[in-house]
Amino acid sequence: MRILAAMSGGVDSAVAAARAVEAGHDVVGVHLALSRAGGTLRTGSRGCCTIEDAMDARRAADRLGIPFYVWDFSERFRDDVIEDFVAEYRAGRTPNPCMRCNEKIKFAALLERALELGFDAVCTGHYATLVDGPEGLELHRASDAAKDQSYVLGVLNAEQLAHTYFPLGSTPSKALVRAEAEERGLTVAHKPDSHDICFIPDGDTRGWLAEKVGAERGDIVDRTGAVVGAHDGAHAFTVGQRRGLQLGVPAPDGKPRFVLEVRPVSNTVVVGPKEALATAEIAGERYSWAGRPQPAGPFACHVQIRAHAEPVPAAATLADGVLTVVPAEPFDGVAPGQTAVLYDGTRVIGQFTIDRTVSAVPIDA
Repeated sequence: MRILAAMSGGVDSAVAAARAVEAGHDVVGVHLALSRAGGTLRTGSRGCCTIEDAMDARRAADRLGIPFYVWDFSERFRDDVIEDFVAEYRAGRTPNPCMRCNEKIKFAALLERALELGFDAVCTGHYATLVDGPEGLELHRASDAAKDQSYVLGVLNAEQLAHTYFPLGSTPSKALVRAEAEERGLTVAHKPDSHDICFIPDGDTRGWLAEKVGAERGDIVDRTGAVVGAHDGAHAFTVGQRRGLQLGVPAPDGKPRFVLEVRPVSNTVVVGPKEALATAEIAGERYSWAGRPQPAGPFACHVQIRAHAEPVPAAATLADGVLTVVPAEPFDGVAPGQTAVLYDGTRVIGQFTIDRTVSAVPIDA
């Protein structure tokens, strides 16, 4: 095949590109410039898509003997990922920018350009597996459960799966990938993995959002509506948060309170006991299916609500354009804006953005 290898400058994408070359494919490397800030630098494991990352990607491509280009996707990244992130927080939701980046940039904008240029597939260093099933390609978990990234790929549809290539999916461990990189003479063999939000490299999400959204003082209330404190901006709070609540009225039982809900319209934060974080039902209207037909009726599945959360057995129903999931055991601390990915064993069925949650604990409990 003619393969476009997305090279982030990390060890995973470098080894993925190397395996594509070794498999006999015609490979071209590309690094995505996602920021207009030319002086952006990497700090240890914080940040990605920086100048250092671009140079590391180029060195890896040179080592592999493949053509290499840098494509400027900064405008699309700003519009589809950063602005979406700000808008979601402004609306009181907790978004996952990695999901949006995969959905809108790596497997939409990049894949579209790749196909226009005559490439057959985009290769990435994601840890996931593609299986040729009776209904077409199926997206499955990686062999290495600790590195499995099928959750953040749950947004891919059948057409996108047909043009993707994940060479690392069957690798038993990340240690083997690093060892392979060293054997191949790739300088990124021991480069730290990036973490946190790539466009907030200092990790200060609250401070970054304060600049974008602005601070506006509001009330912190309990589940009955009684005012128990104040805040300087609802955007700074997420469901499940315990620290930094600045409560002036202690709970009747003296126990800690947690953020249960963020209401942007009234600029109010709702707090309550830890047990009230238990969620009996989630639902959403923005859903997609990963290479399988839309289900005609209720179906059993496992649901994962965070990248590294344990999947939970659940019953799912699609009716009137709303996908509703009821877990066998309540979820813990689910926030609107999170992504729920549905599995059948190791196979990804689909995903949806959570718009509504129902607490498992009544207010008067």
